[in-house]
Parts: sequence; structure tokens; C-alpha cells
Amino acid sequence: MGPIPFSLLLFISALTVLVAAALDDATGDDEYTWLQRKLPLVQEKQTVLLNSSEFSAKSQSKFQGICGIECQRGLPEPNLDDLEKLLSYETMYDNGTRTLTTVSVQELNVSNDWTRSSLSHMRHRREVYGTDTRFTIADKLYSLKYPFSTSVKISTGCSGVLVSPKHVLTAAHCIHNGTDYLDGVQKLSVGVLKEKSRSRKGKKGKGRKGKGKRKNKEKEGEIDENKGIRENHERKGEGKGRRNRSSRSTVSEQPSFRWTRVKQMQVPKGWFKGVSENVVADYDYAILELKRAQKTKYMDLGVIPSIKKLPAGRIHFSGFDDDRPGNLVYRFCSVSEESHDLLYQYCDAKPGSSGSGVYIRLKEPNKKKWRRKIIGVFSGHQWVDVNGVQQDYNVAVRITPLKYAQICHWVHGDSSQCQDT
Repeated sequence: MGPIPFSLLLFISALTVLVAAALDDATGDDEYTWLQRKLPLVQEKQTVLLNSSEFSAKSQSKFQGICGIECQRGLPEPNLDDLEKLLSYETMYDNGTRTLTTVSVQELNVSNDWTRSSLSHMRHRREVYGTDTRFTIADKLYSLKYPFSTSVKISTGCSGVLVSPKHVLTAAHCIHNGTDYLDGVQKLSVGVLKEKSRSRKGKKGKGRKGKGKRKNKEKEGEIDENKGIRENHERKGEGKGRRNRSSRSTVSEQPSFRWTRVKQMQVPKGWFKGVSENVVADYDYAILELKRAQKTKYMDLGVIPSIKKLPAGRIHFSGFDDDRPGNLVYRFCSVSEESHDLLYQYCDAKPGSSGSGVYIRLKEPNKKKWRRKIIGVFSGHQWVDVNGVQQDYNVAVRITPLKYAQICHWVHGDSSQCQDT
């Protein structure tokens, strides 16, 4: 099958947004709203020094025999001791030293919303098969604006997302294979998009028609995904047949990266092989602390009880796919299924996008303002064990209340700041 017309993709996207808005109006202001809830506390109990890593592991983006949805339904609910073991974490510092921190979990109250769901037997395309529905965000006018600007590149070949001026959320397998840290992690760096050169400053008040309509959002450094894609597409064709076009056109001015070394990184023990045979994929996330704070706007974490709370059941994420080097790639799709810890979907993706922040947009409580938050980390294309048969999915690790509390503690170092979403 050939490529789907761009105009058709935009029409489908706009139609979905309109349907979601209509449903929102029909069901009331409480629908599609970020939940306000008290979260558990994850607090440090003891920290011990470990031997330095050998950095001998090879990158591994696919994992065989992951416990799938039906498998997870049969697992017993972990007790408090198990959870504290899985949420204990290892810290790797830039000088190669490691520490192991055990934790205690307090005020744990898992609501009835967090139940294991059944698997609907559906088959979809895997990675990119047939029509490729990804969008390349090559124009710096959009790639340097929120939410696209929150996406970063990891020097080991993955992607990540800024969750604070100095912290990046990514997949654990981007730095650790479950046994040891990857070769190259000892000099780990994060690349944030930046302009290659300074743009020419136009005179105040002048510019293309329609610029004023975008003024408020650009002040906040924010661009709507659908509008950005549409305008980016239009700009690519606006100079056809005009050889004397001014060099101000930003289509050819693709952004580059500003690289920053990583100061330290945290990986949950649940990711390590031998800690638990069945939940390795559930803990495929890590936090990287940068040596230098970034001025780029970051994205907050969020928690949702079910994909049923998503507008049109849709998720979004952007990353640096290997087959489009140097470019940011955005995509969206509906989630097919979910378990307590994983989101199963078929967003088109290629290696390099692993570690991207999966986000949605919901309304703030008691407000009309919509806000994007990260609800998961894209793990990648995985083979999942379903009734003894290997089935392939694109999998994302979802942010549960406990993971939110843990990641928030890593970022802030103070659990008291992490009890409210």
C-alpha cells in the first residue's frame, strides 16, 4: 500500500478531535479531567555502596517472553514487601560509582480502578507495516516549541522527555540491559534541540499573515500538534516555483542538538533480571539527572486509571527514530489494550523512539484549560506471551501511582512534594 494522502490524515485527526469535544460536551465537565488524588509515599530506607559497573552490556531493544495481559491477570497482587523490593533502586554516578537504595512505601491505597484488564484478540500492524502514519517535525518553528521541544535524544541511541529543567525520563533498557550498564553509559549525554544558527530578526509588527493568531501560544513556547503539522506541511510547498525566495525561510533550517552530560541516573530494581521473572517490562523506565539545567519547557507527570479516560483513547509521543536521522518524529494512535503496568498499542515506530514520553491532554480540575502530562514511557516493539503464543505489540510502561511517587522522589528528593497529582 502506498503512502496515505497527508490531507486525509489531517482530516481524520481533526474529525477525531471534534468527536472527542462533542463527547466532552455531552458528558459534562467532569469527563476527560486530570484526577486529583493522594498518592503513596516512597521514602529512602538505606543506601549502600556497590562495586563500579563494567559497562559491558550490549543494547537490547526487544525482549522475548514478556508476561502479557492474560499472564498478568493470573499474577497475584504483590504484597508490600514485594513492592518495596521492586521499587528499590540503583543510582549510577558520572564517576562510575553505584549505590543501592532500599525504600519503604507508606500510605498505599490502590483503588478499584487499578484492576487487570482482559485481552481482546485483535491483530494490527507492528512497528511500521503498510502505511506509515508518523509525522516528521523538521521545521524549527515547531520542533523548538512545546510540546515537541520536551523530546530529547540519548547518546546511546534512544529518546527521552524532560520532566524538570535537569531531569529526563527514558526507558531503562536505553542504559541497562537488566544485567549491566550498556557500553557508552560511562559518558552518557542528552541532546536537546536547538537552532543551528540565529534567525534574522524581522522588524517589530511584521511577518506573514496570520502570525498574530499564534502570538499568545508562541509567547508560552507552545504549539498545537495538529496545527503545527498542518502549517509545517503547507510551508514545505509554499516556495515552489520561486527561485528568489528569501533565505529567511525556516524549512531548510533544521535544528541541531545541544549536548549535556548526565550527572547521575536511577533505575528501579524491578528492571533487574533475577529480582522478578514476570515484571521486568513493567519497570522499563529510568531517570537521568543532567549536569546543567535546561531552559526548555518540560512536561509534568500524570496518572490515569484507565485508557477509557483518554479522549478518543488516543496517546501521543515524539522521538528520534533511527530511519529519520536528525529529525523529530511525532505520532499518535489509540491504545488497543492495557494492563496494570503496560499500555499495548500500535503506534508506528522505529528503533530510536524507545524512551519517548507518552502523553495525553486532559482538562485541569474545575477549569476549562487543557494540559498535557506524561502518562507512560515508550518501551518499544516487544514480543508478548499470550496463552503460550508469542504475539507482537508496541508497548509503553504506564505511570502508576507508585511509579509516579518514585519518579517524583527521584526528581525532587523530597517525598512530601509527591503526594498530589
